[in-house]
Amino acid sequence: MRSTFLSVLLPVLLSSTSVFANSEPPKPCTIFSPFTGAYYDLNTIAVQPLVDHKPAHKDDRTESWHARGYDYGTNFTVNFCRPVIEDISDVVDVDASLWKNISAYYKFGEKTFSIGQQSSEPVFRGRKLVLNYTGGSPCDGPLTKFPRKLIGDDDDDHKKDDDDDDHKKDDDHEKDDKDEDDNKKDDDRKHDNGGKKDNKRRKSSIISFLCERDSLAPSAHLSFIGASEDECTYFFEAKAKAACGGVNETQQSLGPGGVFGVIALIAAAVYLIGGIAYQRTVMHQRGWRQLPNYSTWAGIGNFLWEVVIILTSSCSRLLPRRQGYNQLPTHSRSRSSRAEDENRLIDQLDEEWDD
Repeated sequence: MRSTFLSVLLPVLLSSTSVFANSEPPKPCTIFSPFTGAYYDLNTIAVQPLVDHKPAHKDDRTESWHARGYDYGTNFTVNFCRPVIEDISDVVDVDASLWKNISAYYKFGEKTFSIGQQSSEPVFRGRKLVLNYTGGSPCDGPLTKFPRKLIGDDDDDHKKDDDDDDHKKDDDHEKDDKDEDDNKKDDDRKHDNGGKKDNKRRKSSIISFLCERDSLAPSAHLSFIGASEDECTYFFEAKAKAACGGVNETQQSLGPGGVFGVIALIAAAVYLIGGIAYQRTVMHQRGWRQLPNYSTWAGIGNFLWEVVIILTSSCSRLLPRRQGYNQLPTHSRSRSSRAEDENRLIDQLDEEWDD
C-alpha cells in the first residue's frame, strides 16, 4: 500500500516541478542563450511605427537607426526586427509589395537600395548574438557598384576612378556603355517582374550585437563595419543594453510568496518521501511508524488534542443552560434528610448507651 502511494506521489511531484521548467515559445525578436540561459529581447530597441506622424509613446524614436558609411560613400538606415518607419519608394529591383517590409537600406544618388527584408529571428553563432536580413536589391550590376569616397566629394572622383579602371576607353564611349548597361538592366528587371523565377543574388545584412553596460549611453548605437568585395553582404555592429541579457519577466507568473510556497512544498515532499523510505527500508517500520520522527509528531498530536479538549470544556461551561423541572434545586431536601439521619443515629446510640 505504501509502495503504491510512493509510486503515485513521485510522478506527480516531478510533473508539478516540470510545469515551472517548461516555457512557452518565445515571442518574435527574442531568444534564450544556449550557454547561459539568459533571455534577450530586442523589441526594446525596435523603432515602432508612427501613429498620425507621432510616436506611440513619449520616449519612442521618430526615425529608424542610422549608421554612417564614412568612406563607403553613403549612410545606412536600419531598424531592428521591424521594417524601417521611413517612407521609401523606387527601391532598385524590389517588388513594390515588399517595400513596406524593408528593414535596412541605403541611398546612392536618386536610387534606393534595399539590403534586407524584415526578420524577427535573432540567432546565436557561438556566443555572438546575430540578426540577419536577406532579400535586398540584386548584388551584381552597375547600379550597385560605386567607388569608395567620402560623403560630399564631387563627381570628378568618379571619372578619375573610371579612367583608372579602363585606360583604353575614352570618356564619351564609357558613358555610352554605362547608359546601355543601365537600360539593359532596367529591361531585365521588367522582364523578371513579369513572372519568371528570380535567380539573382541579392544583398543582405548581418548585425552583430554587443552588450552596452553604460547607464548613460543610448539604448542602442549602430555602426557600419564593412561590406563584402562584391557588395552583396553588409556588416553592422550594434551596442545595446538589450544585448546584455536578463530574465524573462513574462514567465515569472509567481510572486515572492508563491515561489516560497513552491519551495516549501518541495522541501516537505522530499522530507516526507525520504523519511518514509528510510524508516521502511532501514528501520523496517510499518504502519504509521513509517513516518519520519513518528514519536515527535505523535506527541505533538496528543498535545494538540488535549488543548482542544480543554478549550471545548471551558467553552461548554460558559454556555447558558436551559432552566426546567429537571433543574429544580434539590440540595435543601438532601441536606434535611441527612440531618434527620444523623439525629436518628445519635438517638440510637444514646439508647444503647443507657442500656
